[in-house]
Amino acid sequence: MTKEWLGGTTIFTEMSALALRTGAINLGQGFPDTDGPEAIREAAVRALRDGRGNQYPPGSGVPELRSAVADHQLRWYGLAYDPDTEVLVTAGATEAIAAALLALVGPGDEVIALEPYYDSYAACVGMAGGTRVPVTLRPDDGRYHLDLDELRDAVTDRTRLILLNTPHNPTGTVLTRAELAAIAELAVERDLLVVSDEVYEHLVFEGEHLPIAAFPSMRERTLTIGSAGKTFSFTGWKVGWVTGTPALVTAVRSAKQFLTYVASGPFQYAIAEALRLPDAYFDTLRAGLRAKRDLLSDGLAEAGFEVYRPAGTYFVTTDIRPLGEHDGYAFCRALPERCGVVAVPNAVFYDHQEEGAPFVRFAFCKRIDVVEEAIRRLSDLRK
Repeated sequence: MTKEWLGGTTIFTEMSALALRTGAINLGQGFPDTDGPEAIREAAVRALRDGRGNQYPPGSGVPELRSAVADHQLRWYGLAYDPDTEVLVTAGATEAIAAALLALVGPGDEVIALEPYYDSYAACVGMAGGTRVPVTLRPDDGRYHLDLDELRDAVTDRTRLILLNTPHNPTGTVLTRAELAAIAELAVERDLLVVSDEVYEHLVFEGEHLPIAAFPSMRERTLTIGSAGKTFSFTGWKVGWVTGTPALVTAVRSAKQFLTYVASGPFQYAIAEALRLPDAYFDTLRAGLRAKRDLLSDGLAEAGFEVYRPAGTYFVTTDIRPLGEHDGYAFCRALPERCGVVAVPNAVFYDHQEEGAPFVRFAFCKRIDVVEEAIRRLSDLRK
């Protein structure tokens, strides 16, 4: 049977190929154009040379990394996890999402996700045989908002879990304490699991990141997903993890063993060191990205876009209607030829594509000079 998520290429593949073909600046895909800390890169080299991780690492991840993940959750959020039974290392967050959904969702189960959402969510729900139920975030007063009444109405007797993402990609929204408390209350009331994608946890510029697992009665029903790629700017290393109760983590491990089995051996040792970096590292990372966010947001506004300045993540969402445009797909496919910049149409992140049609996402996790040149090129849209 043909599946809607099979065949073709992702929008990121298409837009990155377009950037290469035209020589455009690629602000479409969310990867940095500089490496992370030199000390962490050298830690990976040291692990390679010392023969650590060059063969299959343990199925749950190397003990050093599992301990570092557990310590990270305790250090930042006061959440205590047993590194031996409640932490699982994965091949990036994308595998963690896939393994979690394959483990916890079956045919006929409904999965609620906040729309727009990361494109792998739809594919993974589909591969598990589940049905995705989008609850749409909508922009108002410069921020995307969650309608809690709409979320509550979306829950049925078939709802299995809520797939949460905060800080939220692509909108940049950081869910508030009140919003998370309401979601937690709903999950407890309706006996739902929560899979919480928190890969942008350290990229919060306004407000604070609050793991839903820390809310009352949520630890036992939440799987939290983290990743090294966004925090340490080594996206190619593909080191992610899940934390949760032994029963939930064991279920995810059962699915994960038939996906990659293991991955990223030497890099796991390096990320174990990265997670123990001092607070100053995380503060500097956040400050640098905030400056780039403001630079790009101001430049986009000057070019004529309506800008939704993100509270977190790598991404700025814009509305193209002030430019006389309405179709994000057509706009993004023409933009490299028009002014030498690549962006991504937000409609690809929606089931209700009409909701996302006029919105376009730009990534600002690039060097300052690259962002400045992109702004200069985008200023041509005014002409």
